[in-house]
Amino acid sequence: MRFRVVYPLIDDWLGFNMSKSGILIAVEGMDGSGKSTQAKLLYHWLRAKGLPVYHTEWNSSKIVKAATKLGKQNKRLLPMTFHLIHAADFADRWAKQIEPVLKIGGIVICDRYKYTAMARDGSRDVSLETIEQTYSFAREPDLTIYFDVPGDIGYERITKGRPSLKYYEAGMDMGWSDDPFESYRIFQSKVSDIYSKLVQEGRIIRLDATGSVPEVQKRMRTLFNENIDISEMTIIDPSDRLAQNLSQSEFDWLSYTEGGT
Repeated sequence: MRFRVVYPLIDDWLGFNMSKSGILIAVEGMDGSGKSTQAKLLYHWLRAKGLPVYHTEWNSSKIVKAATKLGKQNKRLLPMTFHLIHAADFADRWAKQIEPVLKIGGIVICDRYKYTAMARDGSRDVSLETIEQTYSFAREPDLTIYFDVPGDIGYERITKGRPSLKYYEAGMDMGWSDDPFESYRIFQSKVSDIYSKLVQEGRIIRLDATGSVPEVQKRMRTLFNENIDISEMTIIDPSDRLAQNLSQSEFDWLSYTEGGT
C-alpha cells in the first residue's frame, strides 16, 4: 500500500524566505527511554536560539482515532491491519505537520518516526520490505537519535505502579504469553533487537540515555552539533518570536471580553 500526500503550498513562515530543504530530526527509543522529555528540551533549546523549529509527536489523528479505538476494544486488529492504520495515521501527520515545515526550510523534531513502525510492526512479523514500501513517502531524517537504556530500566519506568498493561501495548495479540507483563518483556526484547540492527546499519545513531536529564540533554546537543549545520538558517526576529509565543499560548485572551471577569 502506498500513500500520496497532499499539502497546502506555504511560501514563507513568519515572513521569512528560507531554504526549501529543511532539517528533519527524529528521536526513537524503547518505552521509558526518556526520549520525549529530551526531544522537548532540544526543541526549546533551538527555539531559544531563534531558529524556526517545530515539535511533533506520534499521536492518533482524528482520521484514524475512532477506527483504532474500536478495533482495540474488539481486539480485532491483526498485525497487518495495525500496520496500515498506523501508516495512515503517520501519513496524516506527515502531510499536515512535518512536510509543510520542511518545505519552508524549518527544523522538525519528530518524537517517533517510521523507525517506530519498523520496530513495532517488525516485531509483529510484518516484513521490513513491506514496512519500507508503505512508508516510502517519508524521507530519511537528517539525524535520527536512538535513546538507548538497559531493558530493565525502561521496563521498570513503564510498569512501576501500574496494575495492568493494555492488550496491544503488551503484545498480547501475538500470543507470546498469557501474562501481560511477560508478553510485554518479550515484545520489548524484539523491538530492541530491531533498533539494534538499525544502529548497526547506520540508519540511526545510538545515544546513551542513562544518567540525569541534564547529562542526557548535553549528549543530545553534542550529537546535534556534530551532525547538523544550522549556520545558514535565518534567525527569527525577537518581535516575531514573541508573536509566535503568544499565538501558541494556551491562555484564551478572547474569552475575556471587555468588562468581563
